[in-house]
Amino acid sequence: MDAFTAGLLQRIKATEFDLSRARDEGDDFLVEVEQAELDDLRRLAAEHGVEVGATSRV
Repeated sequence: MDAFTAGLLQRIKATEFDLSRARDEGDDFLVEVEQAELDDLRRLAAEHGVEVGATSRV
């Protein structure tokens, strides 16, 4: 796995964690921000052929 792929997958994992925490805290604004970031990261992954995996879905 190259550095780009590893970094992208790490950012996705961190964003998923942050999204989950925002949901748990009931912070609707932060949920929207983190979801948008996650959508962008997943789009970037798809554009570059990076397999995110079904278990990473939030």
